[in-house]
Amino acid sequence: IAPTRELAEQINDNIIELGRKTGLRSTTVYGGVGLNPQIQKLRGGTEIVVACPGRLLDHLNQKNADLSHLEVLVLDEADRMFDMGFLPDIRRILKYVPVKRQTLLFSATMPDDIRHLAHEILHNPVTVQVGHTAPANTVAHALYPVPQHLKTGLLLELLGHTDAGSVLIFTRTKHRAKRIGQQLEKAGYKAASLQGNLSQNKRQEALDGFRSGKYQILVATDIAARGIDVSSISHVINYDIPDTVDAYTHRIGRTGRAAKTGDAFTFITHEDEILVRSIERVLGEKIGRRTVMGFDYQKAAPSRDTEFARPPREPQRRRIPAPARPEQGRQREAVPGPSGQQASVGYSGGRTAIASPQRTPSGRPRTGNAPGGTSSRRSWGARPNRGPDRGPGSGSR
Repeated sequence: IAPTRELAEQINDNIIELGRKTGLRSTTVYGGVGLNPQIQKLRGGTEIVVACPGRLLDHLNQKNADLSHLEVLVLDEADRMFDMGFLPDIRRILKYVPVKRQTLLFSATMPDDIRHLAHEILHNPVTVQVGHTAPANTVAHALYPVPQHLKTGLLLELLGHTDAGSVLIFTRTKHRAKRIGQQLEKAGYKAASLQGNLSQNKRQEALDGFRSGKYQILVATDIAARGIDVSSISHVINYDIPDTVDAYTHRIGRTGRAAKTGDAFTFITHEDEILVRSIERVLGEKIGRRTVMGFDYQKAAPSRDTEFARPPREPQRRRIPAPARPEQGRQREAVPGPSGQQASVGYSGGRTAIASPQRTPSGRPRTGNAPGGTSSRRSWGARPNRGPDRGPGSGSR
């Protein structure tokens, strides 16, 4: 079980490569794609399933998969699954697997919730702990102090002054990743964004395009970037500094691979200084601070942060009232009241008339409704009830 589709695909690719001579079959299960192809593979038989929690739970609930004879359960990137809110799904999945099994849990960090989960699902576990992995010494680090509202301008200026081959840019939110990708495209760069709102096909197209060189720049969030395995990245740019030292190490570890040199640039604000000192302690050295010649760092901030504000919704169009019609042509049948009482009748113009319970406002005998019934006609401009719009199948959860 893995947190993202990209990571599930990467794991499955390795299983296929490593198990080529074993005859073992494997398949991936995640959201954002159709159910039927996955159902066929699950029912056709497979020894290994690499799944995201939400879609796996869907299959289990629909009885498309049987885990009653499961021998080994692996929870990969457990801390990331916790961050994404998958812990309840994992607990539900555990109800479908046998008590007697081998369980392996992998996690870069061990917050209390993950420790509680490990204590809950593991029996006398053996703990293997690996210390902090220092970044490759082939990576050059640099900090770029900049006010928050000038980050995008600095990014464009920096890219214009940098002889970059393949660039991976990290942001803190998927909304920001999407907007930066769009701004880079407008500036003439071959750029794509990788974030959770994309369909699986578009995510795969962005990733494949980055690998092949179709896109020079890929903008991604930490979660979406899990599973990115591209060996030729020349620059990693942290548009937003990561939340932890481990996350910083993971990000910049995508450059400087295979003895190649790489650059890691990080934009920082005054609020980031404490985390910067923690990163420097892990690196064992101070990180140099740089500025970009010719860039205006004194530009005033806008009255409010509009750089990444969501576009305003278009105001709903008011329905124009129907033109006035002759009184008889625009009448509605009244809702009869108790015997001997009058009932109010609404008109398209918004006025109210008084009608006899037994006759229409024009004096005609009432027909078509039983006493106490309601009119079968809808009011002018009334819309049929509609359920909430539903988009295509849910993504990986």
